Amino acid sequence: MEPRRIIAIGCSAGGVQTLSRLVSDLPPDIPAAICVVVHFPPDSTSVLPRILERAGKLPASHAHDGDLLEAGRIYVAPPDWHLVVNGMDLALSHAPAENGHRPAIDVLLRSVARTWNGRGIGVILSGTGDDGTAGLGVLRARGGVAIVQDPVEAIFAAMPRSALENVDVTYCVPVADMGPLLAGLAAALVEPVAAPQVGAEGAEDPAEESAGPTPIGGASGLTCPDCGGALWEIEEGSVLRFRCRVGHTFSPESLFDQQWDELEHALWAAVRALDERAALSRRIAARFRARGHREMAERFEARAQSAVDRAAVIQRALVSGSEANPAPASGDFGDSE
Repeated sequence: MEPRRIIAIGCSAGGVQTLSRLVSDLPPDIPAAICVVVHFPPDSTSVLPRILERAGKLPASHAHDGDLLEAGRIYVAPPDWHLVVNGMDLALSHAPAENGHRPAIDVLLRSVARTWNGRGIGVILSGTGDDGTAGLGVLRARGGVAIVQDPVEAIFAAMPRSALENVDVTYCVPVADMGPLLAGLAAALVEPVAAPQVGAEGAEDPAEESAGPTPIGGASGLTCPDCGGALWEIEEGSVLRFRCRVGHTFSPESLFDQQWDELEHALWAAVRALDERAALSRRIAARFRARGHREMAERFEARAQSAVDRAAVIQRALVSGSEANPAPASGDFGDSE
């Protein structure tokens, strides 16, 4: 049966447990297609469709390129593939990662906003980071419904909280209330909302953007941590994103995290180089001392100590920086039963 509406759900860490609870409350005759993005590692094996089928009453499967949407069915983005909705069809895309993720929630939500307008429903559940905030904002601007899990009950509250802080959310509810809410919204008759028109100066709607030679927005003066290209700024209401010419896209928070990872890698490389410099200096000093060249030996021993001292300073900075910026807990990827 052709779906009356489409429900796009995104989650990350802690999301599989929450998603299973939500799916268990959905009726088998819900007149909506359901698309799901969870942040899978690219090399993982996902059994999430099997988990969701066991949790509820709806059939679930990984999405395939060209799938036709059916009401009462769950489509899960496979690892390392963006899930894109094109009207009644699904597409899988290997476009660049967004916010460090492929699949990315923003990609799914923007595609729903673009082709379903006011009949799209976006849902953000438990997760770290802020993937989904920008896409939910675009969907809401197109007349869609934005639903966010109450951060108070979320296993990881960052994603729901980010959406609440940046998007005019329609509903913020606990997961126990989402199933009946979604069933009621799916059953309601809703007229499609006309898509926003291109501005007088030809500015594109961010929902229509694609990876191409001319990104939208002004130059940021920053570089892409994935490819080294220039980053452009994209304003979507109160949400700011950065996008390079290739198509790598970041929220401010994800860009900050990527920059820290890049800096940390460079600093550990510097520690290694200084340790090697100290080892080489000691070896040279030992050779000079064995030959009776005391002055030269002391000079290289001083160089060795200087390298050790500099490496210690960097190591202390790295340790204190890691404590101030703890890594997020590993995600709940649905790769085991």
